[in-house]
Amino acid sequence: MEAESYVTDRDVATAVYLATALQKPLLVEGHPGVGKTDIAKVLARVLATDLIRLQCYEGLDATSALYEWNYPRQLLHLRLDEHSTAPLAERERTLFSEAFLLKRPLLAAITHPGTAPVLLIDEVDRADEEFEAFLLEILSDFQVTIPELGTITATARPVVVLTSNRTRDLSEALRRRCLYLWIGYPSFEKEMQIVRTRVPGISERLARELTAFLQSLRRMRLEKVPGIAESLDWAMALVTLHASQLDDALIRATMGCVLKDERDFRALEGELDAGHLPAMLSIAG
Repeated sequence: MEAESYVTDRDVATAVYLATALQKPLLVEGHPGVGKTDIAKVLARVLATDLIRLQCYEGLDATSALYEWNYPRQLLHLRLDEHSTAPLAERERTLFSEAFLLKRPLLAAITHPGTAPVLLIDEVDRADEEFEAFLLEILSDFQVTIPELGTITATARPVVVLTSNRTRDLSEALRRRCLYLWIGYPSFEKEMQIVRTRVPGISERLARELTAFLQSLRRMRLEKVPGIAESLDWAMALVTLHASQLDDALIRATMGCVLKDERDFRALEGELDAGHLPAMLSIAG
């Protein structure tokens, strides 16, 4: 995974390896922005296969995740075929054939030809509990029954990665179905390695100061704690501005890359006004 610029550790690498070796879904939980989704993206590149993504949201139902019939195309076909003398049963079979089927992410993963794809079920905690129960059926057998076509079974089981930000508790049944991995905020050393790996051109000093500052921010009582994604956004912004070190004015001018809540802005300004910047950078040495 590190060959694909994903800085990992033994726990993450072991969980990913076991998920692929045992053909078990991998449930990854953690704070927003700590690299959960990237695991699936990197895994697809490592396995040289396709990534199929199902983005979960409130109200997501089985139809939107599995398949729909292409009704506009079916209507057009009916109009073009209205003078056909073919038997009605045959015309119905044509209308409800794969040619008129719109495959959504789950069916696309099940019917994927060739090498098994990586199926990313992103932010599963945003979906309703009813959809979670439906997912259990899919993850159990990787097969689906379409009344007009019959039962379709995956020839190669997809590699499944589910992510959750823990906005609600997932069911015990889903947890038991999966291998589990928790990703917390990285240590200073790991975060600095991520920044240096993912942001070419950043100086050693700036990477150390930025990382130390982010670690200090996470110890504050913020409304929205910045993750790795914000670290990388800020690092790239500072490199774009040709910055080589942090100072008070630069931090105030670019804090929008890191903080996303006005109350957090005021909290940070209070720390800077109180002259706490040296302490916030102290871990950088």
